[in-house]
Amino acid sequence: MDNSKWPAKAVLPIAMPGVKYVVAAILVTGMFFYFGCLKTGGFALLLTLFITWFFRDPERMVPEGSDLLVSPADGKVILVERIDRCEYMDEPCRKVSIFMNVFNVHVNRIPFSGIIEKVQYNPGKFVNASFDKASVHNERNALVIRTEDGRRYVCVQIAGFIARRIVNCVKTNEHVNKGDRYGMIQFGSRLDLYLPMDFEILVSPGDKTSAGSSVIGRMC
Repeated sequence: MDNSKWPAKAVLPIAMPGVKYVVAAILVTGMFFYFGCLKTGGFALLLTLFITWFFRDPERMVPEGSDLLVSPADGKVILVERIDRCEYMDEPCRKVSIFMNVFNVHVNRIPFSGIIEKVQYNPGKFVNASFDKASVHNERNALVIRTEDGRRYVCVQIAGFIARRIVNCVKTNEHVNKGDRYGMIQFGSRLDLYLPMDFEILVSPGDKTSAGSSVIGRMC
């Protein structure tokens, strides 16, 4: 897991963790063309364009409502349910799962402003992240966040079959704002939200989400 700091505002339209991959791809592509390997260079150029596109980091318009919780990820809602407890919250809560495929923007954002109370990393397997067992068995990184009024919620990055590198750039006791970039899961995967029962969920399975701009729920 990578813990490097993420700038508050994007300097480039490319996500910070992806810059090294883009630069490496450009250098390799340039070497192929320099030595006259045109077909290989052409393939490398297409691969470089894909890597650059994959690590894109667009700006997002964050909803202004102070009671609104926004999506932590681009993707599709695959689960909305009530559970009695989870490994992060020993009380009934609502779980919302968002699956990211390889074509989604992969930058993760803070759903609701607060203080990071805990960062919990768990090594694990890399089964398909669309399976619900991935929430328990896969490599994952959880943020327990306390809101200004004392409520807690949890945002969990979960690695999948292809995605095997979790990037988290926030630390315990750090204040975070709704819509802030805080990390990514490279090459797909899943985000789970565990929310207090008094959050009104405004999405359903099948809904598409955009990180930092799509509203997931409202604090009642």
